[in-house]
Amino acid sequence: MASSASLHDPEAKKAIEMRLARVEGQVRGVRRMIGEDQACEDIALQLAAARKALDRVFYEMVSCMIRTETKGDAAARNERARKVAELLTRFA
Repeated sequence: MASSASLHDPEAKKAIEMRLARVEGQVRGVRRMIGEDQACEDIALQLAAARKALDRVFYEMVSCMIRTETKGDAAARNERARKVAELLTRFA
């Protein structure tokens, strides 16, 4: 059975943590903007930026799944490929 892929590269992990921190700040900003009755267009732009940042993290995690070596036989590798394909189909 294939093991779960995880992010072991400290630099990549730090970059993802920084990106997620920015997303948190963007979401807090959106909440503030809504509370201040700012323009819908400005709010939509901030939401789009946060969404793009989350998408980048998502694709980095999918990339991690692909890059992480699957120990085992062809069936284990095929199962990993199936999981990646399913994730991309559902969420990408």
